[in-house]
Amino acid sequence: MSTAKIVGRPTRAGRRAPVRWPWLVVALAWGVALLASMLHLRFLIDHHWLIEASGLPWLLAAIVFLACWQVMTLAMMLPSSMPMVKMMTYAARKQSRPYAIIVAFMAGYAASWTAFALVAFTGDTFIHRAVDSWPWLAEHYYLIGAATFTIAGVFQFTSLKEDCLAACRSPLSLFTRYYRAGVAPAWRLGLRHGLFCLGSCWALMLVMFGVGIGSLAWMAALAGVMTIERVIPGGRWIGPLVGIAMLALAALWLAQPAWLVTSVEG
Repeated sequence: MSTAKIVGRPTRAGRRAPVRWPWLVVALAWGVALLASMLHLRFLIDHHWLIEASGLPWLLAAIVFLACWQVMTLAMMLPSSMPMVKMMTYAARKQSRPYAIIVAFMAGYAASWTAFALVAFTGDTFIHRAVDSWPWLAEHYYLIGAATFTIAGVFQFTSLKEDCLAACRSPLSLFTRYYRAGVAPAWRLGLRHGLFCLGSCWALMLVMFGVGIGSLAWMAALAGVMTIERVIPGGRWIGPLVGIAMLALAALWLAQPAWLVTSVEG
């Protein structure tokens, strides 16, 4: 057997080696977010600033936002996807191009969340245009935040939320059913997994759009909630509590909008 074949084939020990790279990626993403906060660069992920104050053409503003969104996705969403990422990594080690398999899987996963971000950014653009052209809505801007909290709270109690969470809580079942060898199947599996994650968490992420939350503390809090929901045994108990909290925040947002806006953005 030639040396090239030996080098190109993953060893049995290599297949069983611990999967550490996802946590390094998560640490790097949080490090970038922390550095951006320390350097006062959070405005690059602030869709309000990009749309209203940056002076950038809409397409360029969207590109900047989506580029920064990748860091947020890795920091907030990847921890709750660790079981699937690890299974995919072990499976990739048995194929001839393990790195290409992992990249394809992660690209598919990122594509689902990037599509969501683009839709949310576009929708937020229309909301800004509506506020600019409708004086009543500009005067009652806090209704947007209250509506966002209400949507997020109600969604926590829907069957769609539970169905998507069930798929996320059973990554082995999803992997066994849809895994196929090759780069293209890896991309499709990543996309499918991302869509289930999106289906379970989109409403909570929408809060960051409607309310304008950009602090690391709120990012960490939402990331913790999503990880507990999807990974921790018995984590389903947190869903109804989050729903009640979101509905309570919607009521507070209507009652004391100025105080609450200052609290969550501070």
